[in-house]
Amino acid sequence: MSEQKHLDVLKQYWGYDSFRGIQSDIIESICSGRDTLGLMPTGGGKSICFQVPALSLDGLCIVITPLISLMKDQVQQLKNRGVRAETVHAGMMHEDIVRVLDNAVLGGYKLLYVSPERLSSDLFLAKLQRMQKVSMLVVDEAHCVSQWGYDFRPSYLLIAKIRQLLPPHVPVLALTATATPKVVDDIQERLGFCQKNAFTMSFERKNLIYVVRETEDRAEEMLHILQSVPQGSAIVYARTRQQTYDIARYLEENGVTASNYHAGLTNAEKDFRQTNWMKNRVRVMVATNAFGMGIDKPDVRLVIHFNMPDSLEAYFQEAGRAGRDGQNSYAVLLYNRQDILTLNRRVPETYPTLDYVRTTYENVSSFLQVGVGEALGRNFYFPIDTFCRLFHQFPVQTTSALHLLNNAGYIEFHEEQEFKSAVHFILRKEDLYRIYETDEETDAVIQAILRNYSGVFANFVYIEETNLFHLTGIKAERVYQILKDLHHRRIIDFIPHRKTPTICYTVARVDTDLVSLPPSVYDDRKAEFQKRIDEIAHYVSSTETCRSRMLLEYFGEEIHHDCGQCDVCLEKKRAENQCHTQMEQAIQTITAFLQDGEFHPLKDLASLQGITMPQIDEAIRQMAQEERIIVQDTQVRLAQKA
Repeated sequence: MSEQKHLDVLKQYWGYDSFRGIQSDIIESICSGRDTLGLMPTGGGKSICFQVPALSLDGLCIVITPLISLMKDQVQQLKNRGVRAETVHAGMMHEDIVRVLDNAVLGGYKLLYVSPERLSSDLFLAKLQRMQKVSMLVVDEAHCVSQWGYDFRPSYLLIAKIRQLLPPHVPVLALTATATPKVVDDIQERLGFCQKNAFTMSFERKNLIYVVRETEDRAEEMLHILQSVPQGSAIVYARTRQQTYDIARYLEENGVTASNYHAGLTNAEKDFRQTNWMKNRVRVMVATNAFGMGIDKPDVRLVIHFNMPDSLEAYFQEAGRAGRDGQNSYAVLLYNRQDILTLNRRVPETYPTLDYVRTTYENVSSFLQVGVGEALGRNFYFPIDTFCRLFHQFPVQTTSALHLLNNAGYIEFHEEQEFKSAVHFILRKEDLYRIYETDEETDAVIQAILRNYSGVFANFVYIEETNLFHLTGIKAERVYQILKDLHHRRIIDFIPHRKTPTICYTVARVDTDLVSLPPSVYDDRKAEFQKRIDEIAHYVSSTETCRSRMLLEYFGEEIHHDCGQCDVCLEKKRAENQCHTQMEQAIQTITAFLQDGEFHPLKDLASLQGITMPQIDEAIRQMAQEERIIVQDTQVRLAQKA
C-alpha cells in the first residue's frame, strides 16, 4: 500500500499534509502485515498510527483500551469526521452491546473500541469469531500487558487468546508512552509477536523544564510557582480525592481560579469541569491521576506534582501533558524527606502478607454468603466501606488484597464498575398528563425520555444525563436535579449514575488454606514495586545528574548532553559562574600582591585576605599556564611584559 494513500487519508479526515516523527514508519509496518510496537511520548500522536491504517485497509480495526472516557472521546471525534466507529465497554446495556457487536459482524464499522474486561465475555468471543474481516488488532496502553509494567492489568493477558481466535494474518499494533527496555521485550512476548519489531520515538522534550523542589510548605510553594508562571493553563496532581478539593479551595482563596477532578465524580460533573478548564474559564485543574488521558490541551504551561508519584513512568506521562504546543513549559515535583518514607510504607500496604490475603478472602466470602465450591461465575456488588466496617479491616490493605486475589485468578475485582443512571416511570402514561405544577424544563426532560427511550413504563431503562442535555438544551447538572425531584414526587424511580465495586468468582470458592499467590503475582511484583519507588526516590534526591538525562536513561534512551535548563543544570551553571567570579577575584588579588615585579615566597600568598588556599593554588596554576607569572622553586613573580 502506497504512502500516498496514507497521506490522502490523513489529509481527508484530519487536514494534515504530513506525518510526525515515527508515525509514517509505524503505519507502513502495520499496513505491511507486521506485528508492530510503537513507543511514543505523551502527545506524540499515537491515535493517528492506527486510525489512518484502519481507514486505509479493508475490514474492521479492533482497538483495546482501558480508558472508557478516552474511547468515548475518540469515537465521538471519529464520528464527527464521518468515520463509522463504536465502543463496547462496562456500563452499557446488554442489548446495546449485542446491537454494536452484531453491526460489527455485518461490517457496520471501521473501528470498534473494546475495554479489556469485555474480552473474556462469552458474547464477545462468540461475535468475534463471526467477524469475517478484521484488518488489525490495536492494543493501546500496551505496558498494561507486562507484569513488569507500572500499571499491569490481568485482563490484558486475554489479548493473546483473542489473537488465536483471529486469522493468523491479522497483525497487532501495540502502543505505549511509557516502557522500560525490559517492558518493551515483555510486551512483544506476551502479545505473541511473530518477530520483534519496535519503533521508538525520542522521549526528549526540549521545551519541557523539569524542576524538583524540596519544601516543607507545599501549598505556599505551589502558589509561589503558579504566580511566577502567570501565563497559560496548569495541572496540579494530588494523591487523594480530598486533596483535590482542599488544594482547589486554597488556590481560589488566594486569587487563582481552580477546579478539581477525580474518578468519583459523575460523568456530568467531569464533563462540566473539564470543559471549563479546556475553555480557560479556570486556570488550574487540581486532579488525581484519573485526569489527563486523552486530554490534548496545547497551552498547559505548568504541571505540578503536589506529592511524589510512586513511579517514574507515572511521573513522566503526567509531566508530559505540559507544553504540547512546543513552547517552554515546566514540570515541577514538590517533595520532602517524609515523602520517601511514605512511599516505602506503601509497599506492605500494596502487598499485604499471605495470611492477610487469605483472611480477606475468607471474610469476603462470609460477607457475600458464598460457601466452598459455590459462586463460580457469579457477580456481586461489593460495598467495600460496609465490609471494612463489619470486619474491622483497613480499606487500603483490603483493596490491595482483592487486587492480589484478582491477579492470582480467584476473583475478578473491579474497584469502580461504572453503571449508568436508570429511570422507571411509576405513573402510567395517561396519568402523566394530569401532573400539575410542572415547569417547562421538567416537562422537556419527561418528553425527551418518552420519545427517545422505550420500555420506561415496564422496567428500568439506562439513560445518560449528557444525552438529555443534547436533546433538551438543559445542562446535565440541572437534568440530574430534575430527575431527583421527579423521584421524590414519586413520578419516577431514579437510580443515579454510580460507580460500585464488584466481585466475580472466576473459580468456585476454594478452602481458604488452599489460597496461594505465585511469585509472578506477589514476590516478583513486590520487588518491582520497591524498585520503582527506589528509582523515583533517587530521582528527587539527586543533585548531580541532569533531570532530563535521568528520565531518558531510565527508559533506555542514551543521550550525551545535559538539557541545560532543569534545576540541576541551572544550579551547576550558577556554581560554575560563582566559581569563575571567585577565580577572577583571586587572580586580581594575587596580581596586585605581585605588582612590584619581585620574587615572593609562595607561602606568603596564604596571608592574602578574601581567598582560600584551594583558590590560590588554582589561580597560580591558571596564571602560570597563561604565562602571566613565573614560578621558580618556591618563589613567584609577575612575568615581564614584552
